[in-house]
Amino acid sequence: MEKSIKFLSFILGLLLVVLLVQNLTTKKFAVLKESAGVYNNDIVTIKTRERQLDCLAMNIYREAGYENFEGKVAVAQVTMNRVAHPSFPKDVCAVVHQKSVIMDKVVCQFSWHCDSATKARPVNQSAYKESYEVAKKVLLENFRL
Repeated sequence: MEKSIKFLSFILGLLLVVLLVQNLTTKKFAVLKESAGVYNNDIVTIKTRERQLDCLAMNIYREAGYENFEGKVAVAQVTMNRVAHPSFPKDVCAVVHQKSVIMDKVVCQFSWHCDSATKARPVNQSAYKESYEVAKKVLLENFRL
């Protein structure tokens, strides 16, 4: 009888440890996926990353296209801080294009997006290229001021 109680206790303890390790492993993988840019079990593809780069570069260009390097990085950091914040979407393009309704008025997160005249492709290609380079540094290399 005593051996069967010990054996049963051993099995229950082993089962408890297995469940605990499985739960911790699942949580750790979820944290790793989120920090690696994986949402809803979708891996970030090259096409998705290029789209995010384009959105971030356009936002930098429209908000700080003629500013110095630090000004461009500041706009990129604001955008990425919003992506990281739980109150905002987890996608760069969704943050850039996000609109809200405040007191019956549509308000854009970034003012240029509400102005239909500025939605066209960039006019100054050199300013856009610099904005794109800043977007690559911030988005891909995690560059911060």
